[in-house]
Amino acid sequence: MHRIRTLQGAFVLFAAAVLPNVSHSQKAAPAEPASPVIPATSNSPTVDQIRARGYVICGSGHGTTGFSAPDKDGNWKGLDAETCRAIAIAVLGDGSKVRFVPLTGQQRLTALQTGQIDVLPRTTSWTLRRDANGINFTYPNYYEYDAFMVRKDLGITQTKDMQGATICVQTGSTNEVTVADLSRKFNLGLKTVLFDNVAASRQAFFTGRCDGLITDASALAAVRATQAQNPDDYIIFPASGNSEALTPSVRHGDDRWFDIVKFVVQAPIAAEDMGITQANVDTMLKSDDPRIARFLGVEPGNGKALGLDERWAYNIVKQLGNYGEMFERNVGKNSPMKLDRGLNRLYRDGGLMYPYVFN
Repeated sequence: MHRIRTLQGAFVLFAAAVLPNVSHSQKAAPAEPASPVIPATSNSPTVDQIRARGYVICGSGHGTTGFSAPDKDGNWKGLDAETCRAIAIAVLGDGSKVRFVPLTGQQRLTALQTGQIDVLPRTTSWTLRRDANGINFTYPNYYEYDAFMVRKDLGITQTKDMQGATICVQTGSTNEVTVADLSRKFNLGLKTVLFDNVAASRQAFFTGRCDGLITDASALAAVRATQAQNPDDYIIFPASGNSEALTPSVRHGDDRWFDIVKFVVQAPIAAEDMGITQANVDTMLKSDDPRIARFLGVEPGNGKALGLDERWAYNIVKQLGNYGEMFERNVGKNSPMKLDRGLNRLYRDGGLMYPYVFN
């Protein structure tokens, strides 16, 4: 225990010196957390550390609206923030027991690899080289495509029109590679202006330093809606035409923790597929469907397999709802972004969100 406290103290000192924006979260969800039954052993060093300190440490973006951004009261909101809360619910029974560490594109993977954070649910694309370099990607919580935003008065409506354009890019992102690939593929002579954080790249774009800004289409929609003086002055269009899987990740070396985070990400998707919502989850406890009984922990086994409370999935849905509910309030029709589900619909509705088997 003394060693754990020493490590905790070391991290606090590190966070204060290197990552000064470590943020505390105060509110998890409208519903009250259920009292968890915490198993005596987890078979996971990461879970043991989390339970000893009392909260999960999650990497986040620097204010990415809809995914991870603090509101006016300092409470972190967004789809990625709620993924972090879901992990805390599964492990600790309470979605408020989280801490968010804002990280740049360059910092995020190193912070995960070196143990400065427990999990990285931060708009990070699943790529081969990242996966092979000490990172275990779980399951996607959002499917995205890269896009450009430019001023309408430039008359540019597609990538092939961007001959000689300057592009604001965040260092350490997949977009840096995308711009280079597009420039070579279409002989565009694109010029990149690199920035070490999201805020700087956006500010540079709106002050006219670059002709275009490249990032995820959803992020551009949020930027246009919240930062442009006149959103109608800007147009957004696909950059490469390729889709990417934004996927929460953990570091190599703790297979049980990897298993837990994988199925926590999956739980809201499975709940939506089975028709379980935040409003009806208590009624669903009485369902005759054996799939639902296993999922909600009425029929035991799943919790024991992961070293969690048998009702860990029930607690997630009770506090946060299913994936559709999470999507709509953070980036969908009930949010300022009002994005269409698109690729993030369930597989049966033509999307890519596919629930795995909970038994």
